[in-house]
Amino acid sequence: MSAGATRLDLPDFPWDSLAGAARRAAAHPGGVVDLSVGTPVDPVPDLVRAALASVADIPGYPATHGTTELRESVVAALGRRHGVTGLDPAAVLPTIGSKELVGWLPTLLGLGPGDLVALPELAYPTYEVGARLAGASVVRLADDEPAPAGTRLRWLNSPSNPTGAVAPTGVLAAAVAQAREIGAVLGSDECYISLGWEATPVSVLHPDVSGGSFDGLLGVHSLSKSSNLAGYRAGFVAGDADLVAALLAVRRHAGMIMPRPVQQAVVAAMADDAHVGQQRARYAARRDVLRPALAAAGLRVERSEGGLYLWCTADEPCRDTVERLAGYGVLVAPGEFYGPAGSRHVRMALTATDERIAAAAQRLAGPC
Repeated sequence: MSAGATRLDLPDFPWDSLAGAARRAAAHPGGVVDLSVGTPVDPVPDLVRAALASVADIPGYPATHGTTELRESVVAALGRRHGVTGLDPAAVLPTIGSKELVGWLPTLLGLGPGDLVALPELAYPTYEVGARLAGASVVRLADDEPAPAGTRLRWLNSPSNPTGAVAPTGVLAAAVAQAREIGAVLGSDECYISLGWEATPVSVLHPDVSGGSFDGLLGVHSLSKSSNLAGYRAGFVAGDADLVAALLAVRRHAGMIMPRPVQQAVVAAMADDAHVGQQRARYAARRDVLRPALAAAGLRVERSEGGLYLWCTADEPCRDTVERLAGYGVLVAPGEFYGPAGSRHVRMALTATDERIAAAAQRLAGPC
């Protein structure tokens, strides 16, 4: 490291630790079935690709706040798809994917040393990384557990990554009320909201949760899962108009701007519900193939009511399960990536082709 440089206090990137298991899985005669990450594999919808190309010749800088058309399309879609009413288009802000917003929200809100961020008990690692980038401290909570006094930001995630648990409306509403009571911003990561299976996910912006007010609330959304736009880096945040205005002011200074062609792609994706239903059906079919095979391999699926993942346990340390499944040529993520409570679980993604999901199911049903 060069003179004067400072190393940030961040954990090692978790997936780097899977290198050994990845090599073992790749050595399987039928090749690896990589279920360790949730990266989409299905085609980008034609209407989205056409929208992207339609503004590819605009040479000027895009607006950080996004086009009026983008913000209005988001408001309309949240109403149609998730029952969100009364949202002002000015309270919508495009982001460069949802992970970027998750990682930088504590900093954008001005949090720092001495501030507290509350995370789900089992959580995608970027929540904690975002707090560390700001110099804040973290506490892990169950969804129905109140945040400590002094909490500045509380994260919820339903359906959950990694578990797929869907928080009931009453639990979400109680968390909203308690966050307001202690003066905390409540950020709800809703990137899997279109993928409810045994339960119906509800947005924190829904009136049954918000009480008809967006005060203190930020709903974070991604088009990566619903529209296969992970490569486009397309997301948005919406909710409290004052909070969104504050985020916009900082992002304008920092140059955190969604490219103009991607903005047009978002307009197209949010205006069309048919492709979202088609993608949901793909994931449902893969889930139906993979889930029974897990039982044959001695794994029990728990809490996976929604989302892109199956949360499984073999009642053994998670790294033992990872290694055992690698022997089948199947690579999965150890539950410890998501917090200490995941030490005896693994996460399996549905984001593989039909052929690869079928191969995994066939392998798991037979001898290693």
